[in-house]
Amino acid sequence: MKRIICENYEDLSRAAADIIAEQIAGKPDSVLGLATGSTPLGLYAELVRLYNAGMIDFSKARSFNLDEYYPIKKDHPQSYNYFMYENLFSKVNFASTRLLSGETDDPIGECARYDAEIMAAGGIDLQLLGIGLNGHIGFNEPAASYSMPTFHVELTKSTLEANSRFFSSGEIQPTSALTMGFGSIFSARSILLLISGESKSSVAKCLFDDKIHTDVPASLLQLHPDVTVILDRAGASKL
Repeated sequence: MKRIICENYEDLSRAAADIIAEQIAGKPDSVLGLATGSTPLGLYAELVRLYNAGMIDFSKARSFNLDEYYPIKKDHPQSYNYFMYENLFSKVNFASTRLLSGETDDPIGECARYDAEIMAAGGIDLQLLGIGLNGHIGFNEPAASYSMPTFHVELTKSTLEANSRFFSSGEIQPTSALTMGFGSIFSARSILLLISGESKSSVAKCLFDDKIHTDVPASLLQLHPDVTVILDRAGASKL
């Protein structure tokens, strides 16, 4: 597991954008796995800047997103579909983008179709990940066992509480999600994990102590052959 420590969040975002730009330059038809949340916002802004400067071209690239709330309308301001179009997809020129549907009447079938589409696309070349306060990646929450394929999951109390700030008072917050499982994530040829902020420093420490912590899902990433972790100084403060 490769570790890159940056001075601050802005440097982290630029370093991550450089890795994605290098991936696209080396393989213009790359398949990217993308993530949502506050951590990749700076990265997406930097990719948009590079695109507007003519320094990156997504015209042959395809993307698959990591997860989505369920149920939720795609035009809901807190849907990950809305997030991606607001922050990246409407600003650059991807050949195609695919997100899990929070509107489907068949969540199990949607998950199976999603994995089949990823396989038909040749698999994911570079999977971007963030990490939750409890060590979850995607919506793979701490558990006694973990799903391999993409699946429908009930969210834990801690994740619901952490995400409640995004929903208005009185608004119904989704209590489940559709997410890539560890098999889907591990099928990516390379993984890029971003960790920012002191609140993530304890869970970051678990990634570099040569142990698999069953209550920290992200620690399983130590088993993947090509993982790069980019941290800012605050995120790396306990390493």
